[in-house]
Amino acid sequence: MKPQPRASLLILPFALALLAGCATTGASGGAARAPLIPIPQTGLGNVVGQDAAALVRQFGQPDADVREGTARKLQFTSAICVMDAYLYPAKAGAEPRVTWVDTRQRDGSSIDRASCAAAIARRTGGK
Repeated sequence: MKPQPRASLLILPFALALLAGCATTGASGGAARAPLIPIPQTGLGNVVGQDAAALVRQFGQPDADVREGTARKLQFTSAICVMDAYLYPAKAGAEPRVTWVDTRQRDGSSIDRASCAAAIARRTGGK
């Protein structure tokens, strides 16, 4: 019988450990995973591209509604911040949709737009 090289004897335990890590457990052997629960998200993805009716459903009545020609600005406020949503029609006769959002803290300093949208969505009432 021919003796095996020493290197292959050292690799064998590592190879077996690696293969053991690939093994799957049966239905009774693994820990049950909790079901994923969707978390409602309010951020710019729920603002940009929306029409005025969608904003009212999401944030309640605006604190200001300014119209100039075909453009419209809806302003929403909370105890934390102010959000201006600018709506423009994509083409003549189309329903105006939000193309830009501007936010600021009540004192005028900057705030993350998505954070402000979330704060306004949580407000109760309006102005």
